Amino acid sequence: MAKLNEEAKKAIAEFGAALVATASKDGKPNVSPKGSFSVLDDEHVIFADIASPRTMANLAENPQLSAIVFDPPTRKGCRIWGRAVETLDSGDLFNTISAKFEPMGMKVNHIVKVAVDEVITF
Repeated sequence: MAKLNEEAKKAIAEFGAALVATASKDGKPNVSPKGSFSVLDDEHVIFADIASPRTMANLAENPQLSAIVFDPPTRKGCRIWGRAVETLDSGDLFNTISAKFEPMGMKVNHIVKVAVDEVITF
């Protein structure tokens, strides 16, 4: 497992959204925007499943994913490769994230916890 460096943490906090790429067990790719992408700790990031049936189906078959956080005007960001290690549909973390999206009329179905295997910043 890799550790998120301070530059990656800053990019994730500042830009807040990521494109998350997954693939089915047969290799069919899917890319989905995640406005909930955030740092959980030095070795994990999380995102909410709000309307992501293909992402969730792919992760059930193949936990590998890649995510990119990118600010087009500055061309700064980070890329993360990792594995979905836990899917939460209850508990404190789930409730905290769900509460953030409730005022926007969005229902969180799951929180996906990702173990970071590699990270690069640019």
